[in-house]
Amino acid sequence: MKIKGINSEIKGVLFDMDGLLVNSEELYWQANIQAARKAGLKMPADLYLQLVGASATSMADFYKNYFQNDQQKRQFIQQTDDLVWQWTDEGKLKLKPGVQAILDYLQKCKIPMAIVTSNTEQVVEHNLWVTGTRNYFYFHLNAADVKNNQVNPKPAPDIYLLAAEKMALPKKNLLAFEDSSSGLQAAVNAGIKCVMIPDLVPATKEDQKIATFIRSSFKDFLAKI
Repeated sequence: MKIKGINSEIKGVLFDMDGLLVNSEELYWQANIQAARKAGLKMPADLYLQLVGASATSMADFYKNYFQNDQQKRQFIQQTDDLVWQWTDEGKLKLKPGVQAILDYLQKCKIPMAIVTSNTEQVVEHNLWVTGTRNYFYFHLNAADVKNNQVNPKPAPDIYLLAAEKMALPKKNLLAFEDSSSGLQAAVNAGIKCVMIPDLVPATKEDQKIATFIRSSFKDFLAKI
């Protein structure tokens, strides 16, 4: 598949999930606010925006600053996850604009697709079945793959290198899609071209330097290829 502005032929596509394919980042944000209120934590309502695509170090600093102990942290995470799971079952999880169109287009072009995410296996499967998109993807890599292979999470390139190996295609023939700075960095650090479609947080100047393209949505991307 040829894409205007990219010299190499694209033979495989890798997608992040949260905030890119589905509106889950928005749901996590709202769930964080509710969980914080329930726990009596004095967190700014926009704090979650600082954590979108955050590194493990940034997340550790966040937990250290706002939680007195591990039990309080675990309760907060569990309440957040439970709320998002409930809302997903209630139909609040939606595909982002243009996602169905890009999946159908790539399937028509016989381009293999995969998901490269930091979320859990359980959540990935739940989201894919709820949105009816499970059968579009050749495979998905998630938090368990990072742990089991003892590799570093995004923004390290490791999970994208695993994805390239599993896709069995040269990296020059792969294209990644990400919504966050850390995800974009991970793909680029792995030597894979990456299109950024920002979700809750706008692209930074550094993002603009390293992204192959920055598009407002998959609709926008499709309109320009």
